[in-house]
Amino acid sequence: MAQATILVADDDKAIRTVLNQALGRLGHEVRTTGHASQLWKWVADGDGDLVITDVVMPDENGLDLVPRIRKIRPELRVIVMSAQNTLLTAIKATERGAFEYLPKPFDLKELVSVVERALTAPKAAPAGEGDAPPEEPDEKLPLIGRSPAMQEIYRVLARLMGTDLTVMIAGESGTGKELVARALHDYGKRRNGPFVALNMAAIPRELIESELFGHEKGAFTGATARYAGRFEQSQGGTLFLDEIGDMPIEAQTRLLRVLQEGEYTTVGGRTRIRADVRIVAATHRDLRQLVRQGLFREDLFYRLNVVPIRLPPLRERSDDVPLLVRHFLQTTATEGLPPKKIDAAAMDRLKQHRWPGNVRELENLIRRLSALYTQEVIGVDVVEAELADAAPPPAAEAAPADESLGASVERHLRVYFDAHKDGLPPPGVYDRVLRELERPLLSLTLSATRGNQIKAAQLLGLNRNTLRKKIRELDIQVVRGLK
Repeated sequence: MAQATILVADDDKAIRTVLNQALGRLGHEVRTTGHASQLWKWVADGDGDLVITDVVMPDENGLDLVPRIRKIRPELRVIVMSAQNTLLTAIKATERGAFEYLPKPFDLKELVSVVERALTAPKAAPAGEGDAPPEEPDEKLPLIGRSPAMQEIYRVLARLMGTDLTVMIAGESGTGKELVARALHDYGKRRNGPFVALNMAAIPRELIESELFGHEKGAFTGATARYAGRFEQSQGGTLFLDEIGDMPIEAQTRLLRVLQEGEYTTVGGRTRIRADVRIVAATHRDLRQLVRQGLFREDLFYRLNVVPIRLPPLRERSDDVPLLVRHFLQTTATEGLPPKKIDAAAMDRLKQHRWPGNVRELENLIRRLSALYTQEVIGVDVVEAELADAAPPPAAEAAPADESLGASVERHLRVYFDAHKDGLPPPGVYDRVLRELERPLLSLTLSATRGNQIKAAQLLGLNRNTLRKKIRELDIQVVRGLK
């Protein structure tokens, strides 16, 4: 890499010294300053091959410099650093034309790598004179956290805001998958369109296609009027498909066709409708494992998994707990609950907790503390008692397997019946429930036997011909590892 002149602006003398030494050892000429005005003078005079600037400086915000630099010297790349390491900072840096955003404290090796990319990557065409400046995001933080894991998520999201790429968000329940999806929409190019969400786990299997694609009047029993599905509702905006791993195979096939062709038809309809929608999907399940089990289409997985984002569980970013606690305390106070504070010992205890329910569990705890306790400062004893009361029973006290299965089936049936509050569900409930149970039972058994239907039939206690018939009837995809 050829020698370059790098302009560094940061009001922290120690950072200027570190960058001067590190980049100087690579053979570059480094000029440093603690003021935005001096940096601007260098740029205006035509000096420098690369700019590295802090955001907060005594005389001007470094972010305000970026579009001005881009206007007079569009070929000059700018790397933005900031201790204000929030999602909005990353978005602003990207929208204003920064080559890269790095949160402080930064890894020196990573910064050197970014510098090398900035100096060697092909130059992009400058923006046109008539291009409108991007809208400024407001200051309401959609995501909270300054841990390294969250910083990387912010940087990825900032790069995605100007695109329509399909995104797959993976993470445990309660990690904030819908918040990420909403941030992609609210600060992206489709922000003026609708944001529509559909939770696959909450919709009965036979209603999913109708919910997604809509239906025509008379398409099936009970379809007394035309219904606009979620694709139609989200035209021009974002469709968030939550718990995509719970989508039945037949609906997966139809969704794949929409992603491939960009068009769909309503249930019972013949007119093809153009799908002008950005898809963001989310799951707490391991989709690759579901693919291996034949429960999720491999081709659909790759269509959805264009940009994967993994949200870390709260236990992997415990340093963010104080920030989240302060945020939730402020929220409860604005909602009319008494203002509270958490003392140091109680905060340490919260940081040590494993948080199986993740951020949602922490938010619920803070709401309880604000509502139920009279003291202004919450101590560690109160926190310990609340965490103990909220803990699940020990594994040894869990219900027997057959009782747990029965309870699970009952819960799903309640969801099914609750979805038809205007009347009873269509006839044939018995057969549909048996079909719902048979499909995962047969699929998991075939997966365990690696597609060996003789062994699967023996395990199930079925005749082999009966098993083959059910595989055809239920449209089960068999992953064949053995004959």
